[in-house]
Amino acid sequence: MRFSRLATAIMLLVFLSAESECYAEGMRDGYYAAEAVGYDGEGWKDFMTIYVSDNRIVNVEFNARNSCGFIRSWDLDYQRRIKAETGMFPGEYLRTYTYELLNQQDPASVLVMAGAERSHEAFQLLAGAAIDHAKVGDKTIALVDLTENRTENE
Repeated sequence: MRFSRLATAIMLLVFLSAESECYAEGMRDGYYAAEAVGYDGEGWKDFMTIYVSDNRIVNVEFNARNSCGFIRSWDLDYQRRIKAETGMFPGEYLRTYTYELLNQQDPASVLVMAGAERSHEAFQLLAGAAIDHAKVGDKTIALVDLTENRTENE
């Protein structure tokens, strides 16, 4: 019984110290956004918005829009064409990447999905920029150069 209490106390101490280290990095509450500097070859501009509460990312939107503001994941023709080319619907990897960021809280921990490699790189760059802004409370949109990332399209 005594060993059980000691083990529980040690596990609690380890958990709390890990939690406080994470909190020490400090993301400020609020919405933070990052977007590509320009449009890719097909006219899409990737963007990400995160919402931080109590030093945790609690909401993520990762998508792209064209110059008219139309959202890529709403474009069914685009979705079908990319599925035929890569074997994956864009909506599938968008949901998976955002879900993993919510669970992992670290863009570097989000694994790449086959057929969505370039979007994965854009995702990591945009998430990193939004998180950097959250750490200092900068509510301006972080602009990220994805041109090298977008030599081909998904």
